[in-house]
Amino acid sequence: MNAIISASELAAGLAGGDPPVLLDVRWQLSTAAAAGEPPFDGRAAYRGGHLPGAVFVDLDRELAVAPTGRGRHPLPDPEEFGAAMRRAGVSAGTPVVVYDGGMGWGAARAWWLLRWTGHPDVRVLDGGLPSWDGPLETARPEPAEGDFAPAWGAAGLLDADGAAALARSGLLLDARAGERYRGEVEPIDPVGGHIPGAVSAPTTENVGPDGRFLSAGELGARFRELGATTDKRVGVYCGSGVSGAHEVLALAVAGIPAELYVGSWSEWSSDPERPVAVGPDPQ
Repeated sequence: MNAIISASELAAGLAGGDPPVLLDVRWQLSTAAAAGEPPFDGRAAYRGGHLPGAVFVDLDRELAVAPTGRGRHPLPDPEEFGAAMRRAGVSAGTPVVVYDGGMGWGAARAWWLLRWTGHPDVRVLDGGLPSWDGPLETARPEPAEGDFAPAWGAAGLLDADGAAALARSGLLLDARAGERYRGEVEPIDPVGGHIPGAVSAPTTENVGPDGRFLSAGELGARFRELGATTDKRVGVYCGSGVSGAHEVLALAVAGIPAELYVGSWSEWSSDPERPVAVGPDPQ
């Protein structure tokens, strides 16, 4: 099953006999709080207009828990995540489409969590809300309670030690901007740089100017050039496990399975015992 869906395909699906559950996961990485400014408000954006029938999902509260020593976006509580998905109408036998404001990061986090916990049919709207030219609504829907029960597991998930080992034995991709990987700037976390052995692979290079993913062939060529193959174990990290999920999604479009280090750099850099590499060289 393709991990993404076009706006035209979604419109056809919504008009059919088995319409998907729609989740609106508008979210933006924001440094406004550090400057004393209000951060991006995804819920307000949702109230201003959303896809018909879509339910808002709060990334910070429902797809993560409050920041801890395990990073800025640790995994949510399994029971609370399951309850949030059921409130949104998610059932195991119903397809789900997630979207955000266009960057794709928030939607990818929801996609990854649902897929990782066992939902068989989840896709991301390619290009997000800007790709949709159909009607929007402001009414808050009241979907029927779903029955999705997430199955928490370890497969596909990396911790700090696992990420460090994979950087040596397989391929660990760093999805952050190149200047953060090189340690030239670090606007959020304690120190700049990267996990020794990790390869720079900015997630912004997975999409075109319109915010839509490159073709499967183009993504496959990109990741092969970085060293990814279907017979090599591949992992991804970012700042806090959000844009990294977008990279895992891009790899899935290319047909390459990958694991996610959810704690990512925000967890790694908070531990002074963890080594830090700087500059363009992985080591």
